[in-house]
Amino acid sequence: MIFMTTKSDEYKLLDTIKKPADVRNLRFSQLRDLAMEVRHRIIEVTSKNGGHVAPSLGATDIAVALLKVFDPLKDRIVWDVGHQSYAYKILTGRNDRFDTLRQFGGISGFNNIFESKADAFGVGHSSTSISAALGIRVADELMQRDNRAIAVIGDGALTGGMSFEAINHAGHLGKNIIVVLNDNAYSISPNVGALQNYMASMLVSKSYNTLKEKIWDLSKNLPTKARRTFITGVQKIEESMMNILVPNIFFEDLGFKYVGPIDGHDIARMVRIFNKVRHNVVGPVLIHVVTQKGKGYRIAENDARHFHGVGPFDEKTGHSLGHKGVSYSKVFGDTVCRLAEKNERVVAITAAMTDGTGLTEFAGRFPNRFFDVGIAEQHAVTFAAGLAVRGAKPFLAIYSTFMQRALDQVIHDVALQKLPVVFCLDRGGLVGDDGATHHGAFDLSFMRLIPGLIVIAPRCSEELVAALEWAAGYTEGPVVIRYPRGLALHSKTPIPPIVPGKSEVVRPGKGIAFIGAGKAFGDAEAVCDLLLAAAPDLDPCLVNARFIKPLDTDLLEKLAQTCEHIVTIEDNALPGGFGESVSAYLANTSASVHCFGLPDEFVPHGTIDELKGMLGILPADIFSKLQPMLLPDTTP
Repeated sequence: MIFMTTKSDEYKLLDTIKKPADVRNLRFSQLRDLAMEVRHRIIEVTSKNGGHVAPSLGATDIAVALLKVFDPLKDRIVWDVGHQSYAYKILTGRNDRFDTLRQFGGISGFNNIFESKADAFGVGHSSTSISAALGIRVADELMQRDNRAIAVIGDGALTGGMSFEAINHAGHLGKNIIVVLNDNAYSISPNVGALQNYMASMLVSKSYNTLKEKIWDLSKNLPTKARRTFITGVQKIEESMMNILVPNIFFEDLGFKYVGPIDGHDIARMVRIFNKVRHNVVGPVLIHVVTQKGKGYRIAENDARHFHGVGPFDEKTGHSLGHKGVSYSKVFGDTVCRLAEKNERVVAITAAMTDGTGLTEFAGRFPNRFFDVGIAEQHAVTFAAGLAVRGAKPFLAIYSTFMQRALDQVIHDVALQKLPVVFCLDRGGLVGDDGATHHGAFDLSFMRLIPGLIVIAPRCSEELVAALEWAAGYTEGPVVIRYPRGLALHSKTPIPPIVPGKSEVVRPGKGIAFIGAGKAFGDAEAVCDLLLAAAPDLDPCLVNARFIKPLDTDLLEKLAQTCEHIVTIEDNALPGGFGESVSAYLANTSASVHCFGLPDEFVPHGTIDELKGMLGILPADIFSKLQPMLLPDTTP
């Protein structure tokens, strides 16, 4: 449905909810209406601000039921990732600020312990909730606090290995934690390999196969048409029984009491079960609820994948209101498809981000050479290493912020063995409204420190294509290609060939040199233009770094001889970043190096220009800071 209520009555119940306790005071007959109003509120705001629409709509009834039973200021509720928790935010005292969702200075799109006491744990990355809830419960026991810890996990998060590590530990400890598994058809059924293993072991058991043989023997006496109908029906019953029994067996063998599956949109039933578990069950328990992603908004129900996370959209049609154009992710996906056409050794891998990384077309055209490993970045990297060691050419596409989770595998399994894996880091640098948990602020720093890695930061779409084509033929070790979120920029001039460790001198000059890395080359160019406008007689040099590692040391030495000032600009944290490497290399020269980039702190959410303005790294800000040194006679 699409909500079509009048302004006067659309939030009759919601307007009365000022704190979580207000939900507990509602009658059962009012909870369903409250959930409908909350869904309306989510759509109203996300249609203007963008956000994770379908996940939060699907989990709205869970949030209402949890708050009917539990006090979130005492019983700590941890939401995995947090993109399912918009209803929870609205109902825990943040409805009056919900219009500021993901806006600069507004509330976060994820749970944040600095935003509300109701947020038990800060999140943004997947598969952390069970570990955090277990830690919270153990600490509360040590402090003799009588409460429950609840983890709400779903939307694919159970495919992450960290979830299984936590389940294993929780079952061993036997602590009173509750895990609410939100199974919305994007998680447990198709993804969890252990469940398939249990099914396989059951299918080969003696008792199961004896029964099956008797059924087949019985069917032989039936006429052909009736026999076919009989066997089809038996197979459907078999499949249904397996779907019900396998999760039960799996979780109970790991020490959890299993409840479910139950309808995750039946608020009254969930409330009854939550109450029983809270008061009558000792030890870890998993409550398996089945929901529909996008519930209550027909457009999102029909295309839950698209509405997982979107920009502003038309509420009535669902059509995007964002900018039109080709993204860097699309450029990457198209290029890897062309490479795969020419080279049968090319394979593509992603970690639950097929659409986001631009690999949807590749998955359709080359299904035998495409692998979505689920939310399992560590496995993805070592899997790619295994492919490479046997002669395949893997292109592994992972968001920069998620690659942080697989640093050991990059070092130990790929770089140490000099395997030709191509790491394609999407969303490098500031990403905007997703905020601190999703900014790709550290990749240049941690990748630059690994021996044997080549790190490339293209400045435009054409350079991204050239870098991918070059990397496809490089066999001596791993390559990292890092590019930003958003619409791809195009070069106004032809792209010179990619030569390892060599920069592109866009404007020869002397006295002052501006070096931009990746997307920040545009800022370096803008600052250079501002300088020329203020002092046309100067002759600044403008360089596109291209390679973060290895450094173009030949060029740096030449610049040190001809330039008094060298300015580096990057979309990465300054500690350990590109500028720091340039400054260290030129430490014993007379050149003065000035580095601009992200500070040594976590950057909040907002538009990229708002964030750069707050940090003082817009081109005008950089020029203003440089002006006393570069143009001392013009400084007031």
